[in-house]
Amino acid sequence: MNVKQFVRQHREDWKQLEVMVAALSKGRNAITGENMAKYHRLYQKAAQNLSYSQTYFQHDEVTPYLNGLVSKAHNLLYKDQVSSVKQIRYFFSTKFIGLLLEQWRFVVAAMILFAIGGIGSFLAVMNDPLHIYSILPANIAQGVDPEKLGSGGAVDSSLMSASIMTNNIQVAMLAFVGGITFGILTVYLLIYNGIIVGALAALFWHHDKSYDFWAYIVPHGMIELTAIFIAGGAGLLMGYRLFVPGPFSRGYQLKQQAKRSVQLLLGTIPLFVIAGIIEGFITPASISLEAKYMVAFLTVIGLILYIVIGKLKLVKATASFDS
Repeated sequence: MNVKQFVRQHREDWKQLEVMVAALSKGRNAITGENMAKYHRLYQKAAQNLSYSQTYFQHDEVTPYLNGLVSKAHNLLYKDQVSSVKQIRYFFSTKFIGLLLEQWRFVVAAMILFAIGGIGSFLAVMNDPLHIYSILPANIAQGVDPEKLGSGGAVDSSLMSASIMTNNIQVAMLAFVGGITFGILTVYLLIYNGIIVGALAALFWHHDKSYDFWAYIVPHGMIELTAIFIAGGAGLLMGYRLFVPGPFSRGYQLKQQAKRSVQLLLGTIPLFVIAGIIEGFITPASISLEAKYMVAFLTVIGLILYIVIGKLKLVKATASFDS
């Protein structure tokens, strides 16, 4: 890409950012968490363009222009910093949802990879329960006893809960980091994690305990797995950009996509916290299986509302700038 193509491709975004900088400079009150979505997006894009321009067009006029534009936008954005609480609220209520919606295809791809592993191991163990010993890690395969589920045995209170929770958090972290391996490690971890859950599900199916098994998994699992799919999607996105860097270098894509992926990973922290609370207080509680399924249903509704409300805030913020 030459400098003319570069300018032509991004000129409209720079002009929009110029207009917003001028408008927001007139009144500090205009800078609120609700109307900063588009400003943030254009500012971040201009910063990325500046980094690229400094690398490839260091001596062209576009580089000092972008440097000035980004500096003005940055100074305006962080002038008399908005409170930390406001920034955190804005990130989790709006920015994180925006990032999530931008890469939903990769989140779905992560879910499909998990499902492939889960379905494959479920069918294998369903056909022959002895396959459980070749599929699951030894500490899980030898310690799981479906007959003790819900009776305070190792599966309910310590082994299954701790193993699955710890494994899922590790998978989420590693699935994100796995993006730097062109996504290969991310793909492996998602499929393998699905294999573990699928094999356990088949084992309990053989003991006619499927209904009980899922009652102890889905209350926290719906949120936990959603967080894993988001982290996995972030890793897949990073890997995809390294495979298909487009007009930019792989180093540049790695730098930019790593920033986005880190933000997506940070956005999953509350999900894991909520899942941990549910797993600690509701999963082992002496309540009916139907009540556990109701908790799972409520968590799904909560996730849907969280995304819908976040999207509405994004639309409102964008409309306020366009109007």
